Amino acid sequence: MASSPELPTEDEQVSWAIDDLHISLQAEQEDTQKKAFTCWINSQLARHTSPSVISDLFTDIKKGHVLLDLLEVLSGQQLPRDKGSNTFQCRINIEHALTFLRNRSIKLINIHVTDIIDGNPSIILGLIWTIILHFHIEKLAQTLPCNYNQPSLDDVSVVDSSPTSSPPAKKCSKVQARWQMSAKKVLLLWAQEQCATYESVNVTDFKSSWRNGMAFLAIIHALRPDLIDMKSVKHRSNKDNLREAFRIAERELKIPRLLEPEDAWRSSVLYRIYMPGTVSYASYL
Repeated sequence: MASSPELPTEDEQVSWAIDDLHISLQAEQEDTQKKAFTCWINSQLARHTSPSVISDLFTDIKKGHVLLDLLEVLSGQQLPRDKGSNTFQCRINIEHALTFLRNRSIKLINIHVTDIIDGNPSIILGLIWTIILHFHIEKLAQTLPCNYNQPSLDDVSVVDSSPTSSPPAKKCSKVQARWQMSAKKVLLLWAQEQCATYESVNVTDFKSSWRNGMAFLAIIHALRPDLIDMKSVKHRSNKDNLREAFRIAERELKIPRLLEPEDAWRSSVLYRIYMPGTVSYASYL
């Protein structure tokens, strides 16, 4: 007589449920990041001498000219490219783009042409985030008022104070690396200062602090007090606050909408999504 199949234990069922939830959250995060990054790329491509639009990030980025167009807008440089559109020519153009990034000392960890041609979601999202971090967040952080950008004592100590001296290359690279690591902190400090006078707004990170929409509204009010009545926002739902913030930012401040309020409210991991949006608010200065 055949034995009946063993039923999973309670612990195994819980483990499987957790795994399923984790996969679901990852898929949700990936989809939201994809939409946000697609909107950001299109806002940049609109400024190219030959404006274009992408509809599917993972598919359209395989066309090497998309990356080259994006980097030309961000860098203000004209990059070498192959004008063809077959697979071989797309690979060449992607390699041109990655080489350009490497020549600017941008670390591309485990990012290869094959990953982009294959449409690897995590690699492509990582690449776009790296581009945003370098060309927007770091550069913007350097333009914020100097009180955000004071170097640490360690930074000062590695550079000789003599005006005629040249610090060793390794020490210079350490200073640069430290600045790159702190650029996100600089932007967070800026956001915290904009929101400091609003008692109901507490910005501690680029994750949960932004889910109720209050931080976005506070920043808009700090920039343009005439656009928002902060007394009324306390009585609205999180979704309504997000909708109002994105609507005003897009209509009045001409800040591109990088994600929908529902995406921001639902998403469990918001860092990479909110950072580009917060950069746009800081750029308004």
